[in-house]
Amino acid sequence: MGSYTKKDSPENEATLSMMKSALNLGYRHFDTASGRLLPPLSNYKLLADNAHAGYGNEEAVGKAIRESGIPREDLFVTTKLKPSDAGRVAEAFQKSLELLDIGYIDLSGREMIPTRGLFDYSFLIHWPMACDPVTDKTLPPSESPTVCEIWAQMEKLLDTGVHDRVSNFSLKTLPQLLATAKVIPAVNQIEVHPYLPNEEIADFCASKGIHVTAYCPLGQYNSPILAEKVVTDLAEKYNKTAGQVLLSWAVQRGISVVPKSANHARQAQNLDVFELSREEMERISSIHKEEGKTRNLCSYGNGLDEPGKIFGWTFEEIGWDPKWFPSSPKA
Repeated sequence: MGSYTKKDSPENEATLSMMKSALNLGYRHFDTASGRLLPPLSNYKLLADNAHAGYGNEEAVGKAIRESGIPREDLFVTTKLKPSDAGRVAEAFQKSLELLDIGYIDLSGREMIPTRGLFDYSFLIHWPMACDPVTDKTLPPSESPTVCEIWAQMEKLLDTGVHDRVSNFSLKTLPQLLATAKVIPAVNQIEVHPYLPNEEIADFCASKGIHVTAYCPLGQYNSPILAEKVVTDLAEKYNKTAGQVLLSWAVQRGISVVPKSANHARQAQNLDVFELSREEMERISSIHKEEGKTRNLCSYGNGLDEPGKIFGWTFEEIGWDPKWFPSSPKA
């Protein structure tokens, strides 16, 4: 169980407040990022220089951790490589370390062993595609740096005590990476919830010893999953919230989750997961089989503006089913 953080304002006051609340409640896993795809705006360089990233909150996350007084070894922090930094992995990682200023970054599925001042670090490839560092235009899958070339850069960090992970890798892109990888990613962070259980990629990851972390485990803003009858019936039965039912379902599948909430009461509720019966798990897992239910719920901003594509790659290139995006422009 962890907490996802997102940019809120130039000062990131909301992030700082959310972090302090979560730390006091007992959260110990925090998911931040060094960036996400940005539109090719004329002031892109200004945006990048000021925030370093689309999330732009690494400094706030680090400040909250430093001020908490909680021993660093008790905390678990994840950050990410943005696509426009795909050709300069080491530099981007160092920048994240400087902004977080917490000594080191962790990695799911790897034991952290402080030895003579050396620590395990982690870095996550946010997307399988790379972008031009100046224009932020997405590069074709075959253009350098490719997925395999990016991962090779990540592997070089191993010599300095860094361990690596990935995000948004599919049954198409993950095998491509594994074909040349010397080190298997420890984690693949993907969208997982009852509308998009992603069972096939989760099973594939398990077969390779890759842990799965779920982003958007509750969907986003006014998520329709929270109103599903199966979910609300179970919430009433156990005197829990719909969100607690969904998080319990994911955790019971062996998937770690990073829900987002700035509300202290909801943060506390999210930590209170419980055990569902096998039959109840199956009922929740079957929701997506209903007509029109299999779909994504995470917003990708302008990523779906180009017909038939996600951030410049076709659905075939990224390995995603276009049926997951019923409201996106059609090719």
